[in-house]
Amino acid sequence: MTLSDLAQQTRFIDGVGQAELVASGEVSASELLDAAIERNAAFNPTVNAINITWLDHARELAKKFKPSAEKKFGGVPFVLKDLGAPYAGQHMSNGNIALKNNNYIAPSNSLLVQRFIDSGLTIFGRTNSPEFGSVPVTEPLAWGPTRNPFDPSRTSGGSSGGSAAAVAAGIVPMAHASDGGGSIRIPAACCGLVGLKTSQGRISLAPFGDEANFSVHFAVTRTVRDTAALLDAVHGPGVGDRVIAPAPVRPYINEVGVEPGKLRIGFIDHHPTGAKIDDECVQAVRDTCKLLESLGHHVENTWPQALDQADFAGKFTAMWSTNMAVGINTLSQMLGRETTKDDVELMNWTMAQYATSKTATDYAQSVYSSMIFRRLVQQWWADGWDLLVTPTAAQLPLPLGTIRNMPDDPMAALRIAGDWIPLTPPFNTTGQPAINVPLQWTRDGIPVGIQIVGAYGREDLLIRVASQLEIAQPWAHHTPNL
Repeated sequence: MTLSDLAQQTRFIDGVGQAELVASGEVSASELLDAAIERNAAFNPTVNAINITWLDHARELAKKFKPSAEKKFGGVPFVLKDLGAPYAGQHMSNGNIALKNNNYIAPSNSLLVQRFIDSGLTIFGRTNSPEFGSVPVTEPLAWGPTRNPFDPSRTSGGSSGGSAAAVAAGIVPMAHASDGGGSIRIPAACCGLVGLKTSQGRISLAPFGDEANFSVHFAVTRTVRDTAALLDAVHGPGVGDRVIAPAPVRPYINEVGVEPGKLRIGFIDHHPTGAKIDDECVQAVRDTCKLLESLGHHVENTWPQALDQADFAGKFTAMWSTNMAVGINTLSQMLGRETTKDDVELMNWTMAQYATSKTATDYAQSVYSSMIFRRLVQQWWADGWDLLVTPTAAQLPLPLGTIRNMPDDPMAALRIAGDWIPLTPPFNTTGQPAINVPLQWTRDGIPVGIQIVGAYGREDLLIRVASQLEIAQPWAHHTPNL
């Protein structure tokens, strides 16, 4: 399939750039949308990134679009992750086969989805997600695997793997994503994108989510300026939020290109449990630290010692399994009937059943351990360090099928996942912001993710440093050959 001139010309233009085209009158919102739909038809059969569409509805919205200064992304095509982002009148499955087969229709918008709409984005579909977002790859039984645009034999990561593949393939310039244990940063690392996990309480999860839990919602993007501009459009509290991050002193877009000053930066380039870490991932951390030193920062081999706790995951199993049990109870409400074992993938059903063996005291102890861990880790920043650099994943993007339902050992997939991504979940527990920057690539053209972690509430500093790195070592030329 040959792309039209507009579909080809706008394929790798970021969201801010596409909005400028519409604002200037060079292209219309309808033309931009049709270009994205054309690219979806060309590339999605290879990567399986977008699993649900509402094209006629989106085309009607694009026809009615009128440029406005308040609409920062006026006319820019966009997609929602198929997980926890209800869009009124449209199908959502949360990666679950029962919701898919029942054609569940969301009755209303979440607050974040409404803010996406208010920013001028034209939403035309949903991206693939593992069932309930429980694993860091995107291979649900309901929709099949999403493939990495840089190597279709590998995972695009998860749980926002469909969104990352859609952006990396050049179907859309940015896409909604969420992160409960690394699910923005991991797929961004696998697909060579910018992926910011915001501070707990930075973006409201109203009306159905809880900001005090592990998960945050935001996006994956191609450029730092898109991350900053989109964050300006959607951050802020909602009614009833339990956690509210401190307001920024100025718009995040104003941090792009600003010198961050000389920072004190630590790094960790080993696996906390002593498990294998790929040479490319170790070298990526060291090369990034050398780059940061060349930019005038003080870099030292130091890190929060609490990250070396080998039993990190075990301390919070009661919380994670209870979250899954609550999710399955919510599934029953959405289906309008009791959920059965046949409605849910084996590893998720097993995790929820595990929660029934735990007591209220077990859960409270898990919450208490989370609090202690959060304070121990954040103390490192309070002691005067500005940023921490780590590999986003301990290995390169995994071959498809590595993490899967295993009937003989249903929890094996989660152990494999834990070995692969040991350094993203801790910062969901601490609530700190962390960003993946696509600085490193293998000789074969596979992205290697670098995670940079800031103190709670310091997305501004992460954006400044990510922008500094983007200028010093650009990544826009890294595009997949599809």
